[in-house]
Parts: sequence; C-alpha cells; structure tokens
Amino acid sequence: MNRRLFYAIAALGVFIFILISFNSCNERIDAGYEGILVKLYGSDKGVQDVSLVTGRVWYNPFTENVYEFPTYVQTINYTAFTVNAKDGSVFTVDPTLSFKVRDGQSPVIFKKYRKDIREITETTLFNYIKDAFRIEFNKYSTDSIISNREKFENSIQTNMGQLLKKEGFILEQMTSGIQYPETITEAINAKNAAVQQAMRVENELKVSQAQARKLIVQAEAEAKANELRKQSLNPLLIQQQFIEKWDGKTPIYGNAPAFFKNVQ
Repeated sequence: MNRRLFYAIAALGVFIFILISFNSCNERIDAGYEGILVKLYGSDKGVQDVSLVTGRVWYNPFTENVYEFPTYVQTINYTAFTVNAKDGSVFTVDPTLSFKVRDGQSPVIFKKYRKDIREITETTLFNYIKDAFRIEFNKYSTDSIISNREKFENSIQTNMGQLLKKEGFILEQMTSGIQYPETITEAINAKNAAVQQAMRVENELKVSQAQARKLIVQAEAEAKANELRKQSLNPLLIQQQFIEKWDGKTPIYGNAPAFFKNVQ
C-alpha cells in the first residue's frame, strides 16, 4: 500500500513538473513587439535567421530562450553632457531621441550587441549620440554655431539617422537641447538689450519729430489764418463790426461814439 502511494505521489510530481515545463515552453509575443529565438548551446549559438512574428512561440527552455524587441516608437530623454566647440567653448547638450526598430532587424541587432533593447538604448545609442555631437561640434566655432544653428542641428540629425539605419533602427526625431556657455548667453542678452534700447530711442525720436511737425503745421496754419484775417479787414468792415458791438448807449463821460470814424 505504501509502495502504491509512493508511486502515485511520484507520478503526480512528474505530472506537475511536465505541466510546469509545458507552460514555460511558450512565450506570447504581443502586438508592437518582435520576438527572436536564441539558441543557448550548439555550434550555431546565436539567433535564428527568421524573426518570430507576434503570437505564441514554443521553445525548449533548456537550450533556447525568447527575447522581445519593441517595434513601436520609443522616446528616450538622455542625461545632459558637455562638448567642446572648435574654438574650445563648452556647450551643454541635453538630447532627446525618438526611434524604432526596423521591422525584421531584431535578430540582427541582438546578434551584434547581445543585449536587450533597454541596454542598447542606455549605452550603445547614447555613445553614438555623444560621438555624433562631438564630431559635429569640432567642425564649428562658437559664432558659426550660433549663426548657423539650424544647419548645425540638421547635420547632426542627418548623420545620426544614417548611423541608426545602418544599425537596424529608424530615427524619428532628435532634439539637441543645446545650452550656450554662460559668457555667450550674457553677451547675447546684452546685445538684445542694446538693440531693444536703440529701438526704444528711435521710437521716442520718431514721436518727438512727429510732435514737432504737428506744432509747425499748427503754427503755419495759425499764421496763415491771421494773414487772411488781416487781408480781409477794411474800413467798412471795421465800422460794421463797431456798430454791431455798440450797445446804443452814450457814455456819461467822454465823447459820444461816432458812427463813421476814420480808421486810416
């Protein structure tokens, strides 16, 4: 009886072991990922030639392993680092990289680096970015970087895109986050302040000139009006104005007003 119980327990243990092994022999590759099958032993250790599509993958857990590589666009915000320009000025670069794995290139990438995508992005791609910026900065002086900022960044992005394509990736977007040296920033701020001050003085001068022209026009108009009034005055008009303004009363003291005064 004890022997039968022992065999039953042993058979149950073997069944549980087989069940666990069976369940661990498959891996589900979700949408947005690409699975690769890696051989751990044998002369052909490495990656099979065919990339595994999404779905459930069966493998031998003792001799094989399955890795997942995301095929969707990933955005990595890297740690800032410094780099020197051609004339020795120190710039700070705070890059952000958006990229994805080219379809079907996961086995090639893994076979070359023997790392998962997280390790590759944190180490290998970061080193590529540093090298790309160092190479490009060595071509430009500080003034040329400032005056050709767009050309400078486009050149880095083009070179980085070609490099990633060769490595099995697709560059979606890269921003440099370049920060100028403090002395350059202060010089730029001072220049901008001087330009703004000059514009303010020029505007004030224009306002003063406009006000002066306004006064001249007013004075000329007033002088012309006086001249016209002077020309329009004659003896008959003056006598008419005198009669219109007289109240008809004879003054108590002095001479009585004359209606026809000699105004000449």
